[in-house]
Amino acid sequence: MNFIFFDDKTNEQLLPLTFTRPVADIRVGILTIREKWEKALGVQTSFVSKEYLSLNFPLRMSESEDNVFINGSLCPNAELISKIAELKEGEALVNNETLLAINNGASKFVFSKFSIKKHKNVVPFDGAFFKINHVWEIFTKNAEAILQDFIVLTAGRKTKSISRSNKFLNPDWIFIEEGATVECSVLNASEGPIYIAADAEVMEGSLIRGPFALCEHSTLKMGAKVYGATTIGPNCKVGGEISNSVILGYSNKAHDGFLGNSVIGEWCNLGADTNNSNLKNNYSKVQLYNYPAKKYVDTGLQFCGLIMGDHSKCGINTMFNTGTVVGVSANVFGAGFPDKFIPSFTWGGVNDTDIFDLDKAIELAERVYQRRGLTFDEPEKKIMNYLFKLKK
Repeated sequence: MNFIFFDDKTNEQLLPLTFTRPVADIRVGILTIREKWEKALGVQTSFVSKEYLSLNFPLRMSESEDNVFINGSLCPNAELISKIAELKEGEALVNNETLLAINNGASKFVFSKFSIKKHKNVVPFDGAFFKINHVWEIFTKNAEAILQDFIVLTAGRKTKSISRSNKFLNPDWIFIEEGATVECSVLNASEGPIYIAADAEVMEGSLIRGPFALCEHSTLKMGAKVYGATTIGPNCKVGGEISNSVILGYSNKAHDGFLGNSVIGEWCNLGADTNNSNLKNNYSKVQLYNYPAKKYVDTGLQFCGLIMGDHSKCGINTMFNTGTVVGVSANVFGAGFPDKFIPSFTWGGVNDTDIFDLDKAIELAERVYQRRGLTFDEPEKKIMNYLFKLKK
């Protein structure tokens, strides 16, 4: 079978993160959703993505085997995998009104719209499944996702020995990959697993309470304080205090300041002593800006912090209010609290705001990529051009 991810209406609910990626490329737990499926299935996958994303996330159809489309917001489990493998050509796996997967056979046909109504041969699925439906669920479901990924990644394997310079609790739930460095720190896995990936470093004086994941080539800086359930994606530098947050990758929060109940995209930078509120003064439920509704919606959460799209940055001492949403490639600075919704390509965000010029935004992205030994190439520039025209 040839497996391909499609996006349903969840794509709109996960903005601004899905401005720059399909849903299945979002990290929740240790791995991205795509990586979870590829490990479970032992195959390479591809995407049906929006046209402007297709160069970075190409579609690969097969003429010799069944093309099976999987909902990109869905995480794998054994029962789901078994039911999807049993689908015959033309059958769709559904749960109530949710389309989970379709076996389209060896046809070259690609759906313009993925809908249950388009499929007569419906196979009901009543089993349990893990699905990300709202942007805040990336952090509210992160503990469960870390545990599932930890079990998959460590099955039948032994951790690198934990250095005697560290203090630790519940070592059976601590896994350090070869090539990782962890010294003079406190690792408390009594509330959930701790996973340190290859070539990651936990600097001295760090305090970690699981569930926690530090991905490849990332650094937890000296004296950092991390509460679960937190994931630091690959190639990040992180310090200060963090609680129940997910940083997708290639982003920095290198200095003191608090980040809680938040999701930070890729290529972001939080200036020194940046703080976000994750609890309202009156302890009421937090509302969050919703792109498809074009208004604030009730999350049902008492704790909800900052959602930041790719390439966005903020100056030193920035104060983000409870339930703030920042779009793509925004530069936020100034005294006081910025607005709770900051559109893409905003320059400023507190008092007088302007538009961050596209050429300057691309120039900045090129510089940031160069620092990591990467190239901000033409497909990336096309994505930036497209989003600049949207300015959402």
